[in-house]
Amino acid sequence: MIQVAKIIVDVPTMQTNSPYSYLIPKQLTNELQVGMRVVVPFGNGNRKVQGFVVQIGMEEVDADQLKSIESLMDLEPVLNTELIQLSRWLADTTFSFQITCLLTMLPNVMRAKYSKQLKIVDDQMSEEQLADILPSTQWQDFETDTLSPLQQSELSKLRKQGKIEIVYRVKNQAQTKQIFQIESHINAEQESGIVDSLRKNATKMRDLVHFLANQSKIVSQTTLEKKLAISSATIKAGEAKGWLVRKKVEQYRDPYKEFKGKTTPLTLNQEQQTALDEISQSIEKSQAKTFLLEGVTGSGKTEVYLQTIAYALAKGKTAIMLVPEIALTPQMVTRVKGRFGKQVAVLHSGLSDGEKFDEWRRIKRHEAQVVVGARSAIFAPIENVGVIIIDEEHETSYKQDDAPRYHARNVAQWRSKFYNCPLVLGSATPSLESRARSERQVYQLLRLPNRINGHPLPKVQIIDMREELQTGADQNFSQPLLNAIDKRLNMQQQSILMLNRRGYSSFIMCRDCGFVLKCPNCDISLTLHMDSRSMKCHYCGHEEPIPKQCPNCHSRKIRYYGTGTEKVEQELKTKFPSARILRMDVDTTRRKGAHERILRQFGERRADILLGTQMIAKGLDFPNVTLVGVLNADTALELPDFRSSERTFQLLTQVSGRAGRADKLGEVFVQTFNPDHYAIQLAKTQNYENFFRKEMYIRHQGKYPPYYFTLQITAAHKEEKMAAQKMFAVLKELRPQLSADAVVLGPTPKPIARVKNKYYYQIVIKYKHEPNLHTAVTKILQESQSDYRQGIQLSIDAEPQSFM
Repeated sequence: MIQVAKIIVDVPTMQTNSPYSYLIPKQLTNELQVGMRVVVPFGNGNRKVQGFVVQIGMEEVDADQLKSIESLMDLEPVLNTELIQLSRWLADTTFSFQITCLLTMLPNVMRAKYSKQLKIVDDQMSEEQLADILPSTQWQDFETDTLSPLQQSELSKLRKQGKIEIVYRVKNQAQTKQIFQIESHINAEQESGIVDSLRKNATKMRDLVHFLANQSKIVSQTTLEKKLAISSATIKAGEAKGWLVRKKVEQYRDPYKEFKGKTTPLTLNQEQQTALDEISQSIEKSQAKTFLLEGVTGSGKTEVYLQTIAYALAKGKTAIMLVPEIALTPQMVTRVKGRFGKQVAVLHSGLSDGEKFDEWRRIKRHEAQVVVGARSAIFAPIENVGVIIIDEEHETSYKQDDAPRYHARNVAQWRSKFYNCPLVLGSATPSLESRARSERQVYQLLRLPNRINGHPLPKVQIIDMREELQTGADQNFSQPLLNAIDKRLNMQQQSILMLNRRGYSSFIMCRDCGFVLKCPNCDISLTLHMDSRSMKCHYCGHEEPIPKQCPNCHSRKIRYYGTGTEKVEQELKTKFPSARILRMDVDTTRRKGAHERILRQFGERRADILLGTQMIAKGLDFPNVTLVGVLNADTALELPDFRSSERTFQLLTQVSGRAGRADKLGEVFVQTFNPDHYAIQLAKTQNYENFFRKEMYIRHQGKYPPYYFTLQITAAHKEEKMAAQKMFAVLKELRPQLSADAVVLGPTPKPIARVKNKYYYQIVIKYKHEPNLHTAVTKILQESQSDYRQGIQLSIDAEPQSFM
């Protein structure tokens, strides 16, 4: 019997989806722990890969048959046993590789970086000989596919002859930030003697001596350099003379170090108090119970969240709170940090890799008791969880688009059961799945039917754009909306305008031949962007100059059609020259901190109008906003997706709720070409109950969720024929495993059939109970591994948010 480590290696294939056994070297016997990352040899040759230790135990095996662990990447485990268990469940339920799930749980910098290096192993071969084939500057970190065919051939011969070998390196990218701290070694009594020994013109050295002689506290070197306007050379000179000692210490990269706000708990109304009491009781009893907190916009859900977290902390427990988008994070972070201060850690995509790594380490070291963040924050290495909260639970951004295709709500439920703690799902417009579960008492429904200030919901006016255009109105602005904007400007109140398209114009078309400029890589038209004076694809990033004539018939009658935020911003500036306008979309928020900057400007009333895409529709709370305008309510309705009505209702309800949240009454204008559609009419009165009943009836008729489960299988290939053939082969294998009750749609091309030069075909399965489905799909996924060599990519998505 020998001690063996079970390791999941960083090679994402089905063959490596189970742990491999590795021998533990004697020097690591007492050091190695489950959850550590290690470097191990893998495959033939001297390839090295990162691996995760998932189990350590004794096995009856010949030590000579096992490869040995080469080195540790960590001095302590990076994953606890809970997260390792979670990774197994996640891999199984999302049809993903366990290594992919493990890496998803860690900050990006903890993904190992691999490099290949050339090494001469034959004494008879000189460095000059190898340099004739490949310059020595390219011997490290080289990639075979960057070499010429001749270089590849010559190096291959040398390798076969045993003259050179390729050495694989695993580099740990996770680096802490180190700073120098200065400790004074002189006192006030020594100051005059030291100053007298200096040259008369050594003013900077005098300043340094004076500071050190009168400084008892340790200060950072950067602080000292700024305070005295001196260079690091001056400080090093002082160190050489023995006046000071420089010590290297670790410093967290804190994205919110300037934050100084403080908030106090508010008095709850009866509905809020009832909700808080119910959730608190579950925390007290350690119950893994799911609550659906359904509250109209402005009903005070956030205050319930905060007081729930405070209750969990008072019981010695921790809390996780998720928000759906980075745009919502600044305001939510302000509220949570204002209440709980340094106990809060933040995890979202707007942070730098270094900041995320440091926040993750604060959580792991138990220095933070509350985690706030977007989807991936559900994997935070926090322990002893007392409550998990998901705000705006209906949002589709909680579902990951690529492997592992998890839904944060499902992961939250797993962790809720693990820690026996309540899960709170909050929304003004819950997803139909969640609301249906509350109807069946799977979730406990808690309602907040009234706004906390007692004010009515904003008055909503539906503008029929068909009639407006007949009267000669502008394509983007109806006259009633223009009048309302003008009124707010005169009253020095603020307005929010939502347009669900970014860019200047949706597409350009030739008026002579009808040619529309499309992306060469995707089946989608290019969008005009005037700020960069280019045509861009929002799927693959392709960019090209704006054509001055039709590429097809060479006519100059090429015109812009549709509209985007950039174009609307220009129109607003023309119509309201004195108005201060902020635009918030993907293009204006690319830079780090852009979300916070724009929202802070608007919150400080340094702008009159906030124009944006749907990222401004949810969660924002500005007391001076009394007008909301929706310029194109039909965008989501036009999509070929069974959730399009639900998303339209949710979006209109959410954005309407941004108006009149304080003591001023709000007003909403919704511009549409489908004024009679039930989603738009019911959003007018925020009548979620009637919408839920009507939409559930339609879902039942169409056999869609929540009445049926769905599974989407997709094949992608550069040749359309290959993708289609794969899907028909999958269907042939799958059909015998399904019951007669299962509904199979396809194989068909996806609505956008080509993206990034690959064709996509799909099968959608709708089912209620299929005991053989999971095993059959897993088998298909295993068999599809051989297809990767032919360039076929097969993906499986359980409960997709969209079939687009």
